[in-house]
Amino acid sequence: MALQLGDVAPDFEADTTQGPIKFHDWIGDSWAVLFSHPKDFTPVCTTELGYMANAKPEFDMRNVKIIGLSVDALGNHEEWANDIAETQGTAPNYPIISDDDYKVSKLYGMLPAETSGDASTRTPADNQTVRNVFVIGPDKKVKLILIYPMTTGRNFDEVLRVIDSLQLTASHKVATPVNWKKGEDVIIAGSVSDDQAREIYPDGWEEPRPYIRIVPEPKK
Repeated sequence: MALQLGDVAPDFEADTTQGPIKFHDWIGDSWAVLFSHPKDFTPVCTTELGYMANAKPEFDMRNVKIIGLSVDALGNHEEWANDIAETQGTAPNYPIISDDDYKVSKLYGMLPAETSGDASTRTPADNQTVRNVFVIGPDKKVKLILIYPMTTGRNFDEVLRVIDSLQLTASHKVATPVNWKKGEDVIIAGSVSDDQAREIYPDGWEEPRPYIRIVPEPKK
């Protein structure tokens, strides 16, 4: 069955460009973003890996670890890092998983269970379903799944925006409205009764409809 929101992210052991890891232990008490790539030395993915290297401080500020994955051997990843540094200005400063045995791609439903053979003979088109983003919480549960086509670069600013929402709503009984950004008003969760809301928000709230109760973003 396909991985669903709320499922425990499958644990695994793998070699990476920063040494071997056991995934759940590597996450620890942090959040994590696992983003996958169909093949090394592909143009769109090259731009994405460079962007994530530059954006890493933003993820660090949010206690989020980032890790890449590509269906290629470790040596290829190291060579690719040189290309990324030269063309994008920054080499990956986070681990990239070597998945040339397809183990992680299969665990996460990105490749069929029957996939086999020499990874080096596979083309990006063979692995085109390996273009995913998984956001995983400290509880090791999947909070977000995004799947992108081969020809469309991912919007990692949107991933950061969603993480801001996920972290806020994990700590407070609120939801975030359309296009919400950190610092903007939020909506009191529907699970909170008016009586409970009055205790949490004694100054009240804006209520264009009884089911839409708007308050300033709670402060941590």
